[in-house]
Amino acid sequence: MSRLVSAAGVLAAALSLQPLAAHAQAQSGKGWFVPQAAAPQGDAPHSVVRRAAPAPRPAPVQQPADDDQQAASNGAPPVLPLPPVPSVPEQPKASAPPSAVIGVLSVPDVMANSTAAQEIEKTLGARRDALQADAQKEQASWREVQQQIQSGKGLTQEQAQAKLRALQERVARAQRDFRERNRIIQEAAQVALGQVERTLVQVIKQVAAAHGMNLVLHREQVALSMPALDVTQSVADVLNKSLPRVFIPADGEDPEKLAKSGKFPTTADAPANATPAPQAVSAPK
Repeated sequence: MSRLVSAAGVLAAALSLQPLAAHAQAQSGKGWFVPQAAAPQGDAPHSVVRRAAPAPRPAPVQQPADDDQQAASNGAPPVLPLPPVPSVPEQPKASAPPSAVIGVLSVPDVMANSTAAQEIEKTLGARRDALQADAQKEQASWREVQQQIQSGKGLTQEQAQAKLRALQERVARAQRDFRERNRIIQEAAQVALGQVERTLVQVIKQVAAAHGMNLVLHREQVALSMPALDVTQSVADVLNKSLPRVFIPADGEDPEKLAKSGKFPTTADAPANATPAPQAVSAPK
C-alpha cells in the first residue's frame, strides 16, 4: 500500500495540494542503546601483572610547505597571471542626452483596475477551483477503496491484489488527467495575460509620450515622488479603453492545439527583439 500512498502524494504535489504527513520519518531517528559491562564488585586481586610499555613511534617528518600552500593556508588570494589589455582611445565628443522627464507607475495597481485582468482572474480562478475540487473528491474516493482493501472483508488475497492493481491504475490515470488539465489552465492564463502585457507596453509608451516623459519608473522602487509624476490612473484608463476584454481559450481547449490551428499568430512568430512585458505583471492567483 506504500506505493498507493506515494502515488497520491505525487498527485497532491502536482496540484499544489497539501500532501498527507509522512510518519515514517519520525521513527527513523531512533538509535540503539548498548549497555556497558558493569565493573566487578569486590576487592581486586593482589597480584598485578605489569606489561611493557610500547616503544614510542618516530614522529612523522614534516614536509616543508611551498609558497602556494602557505598562501592558501593564510587565506591570501592566489597570484594569477595578468595578461595585458588594449588601451581604449578617447572617444569623440557627442551630444549630451536630453534632460530626464520622469514619471512613476504602479503596474500592480493598473492590473487591479484592468477589466481584462479581472475577467482573466474570475474565469481561470473558477477553473482552478473546479480542478482543486475534483482532485480532492478523487483522493477521498481513493482512500475509501484503500480502506476496503486493507480491511479485507469478504476478499481473498487474489481479489485484494486485483483491487489494489486496479486502484493503482486509476491513480495513474487521474494523475495524468489532472496534470493535463492544470497545464491547459496555466497555458490559457499565459495566452490571456499575454494580450494584457503587450497592450500595456504600448499604453505606457503612449501615455508617457503624451506627458513628455522619457523615463518611467516603477512606483514601488521609488522612495519619494510627487503625485503629479504618477501616471498610474491615466495608464489604467487608456488600457481599459483599448482592451476592455481579452480572448480566453474555452474551458478544456488546449492552447497548444489552438496554436497549430492557424487561427492566431503564435509565440514562434513573435520577433526576437520584441519589447518585453513589464516584470510586475503576473498571473492571477
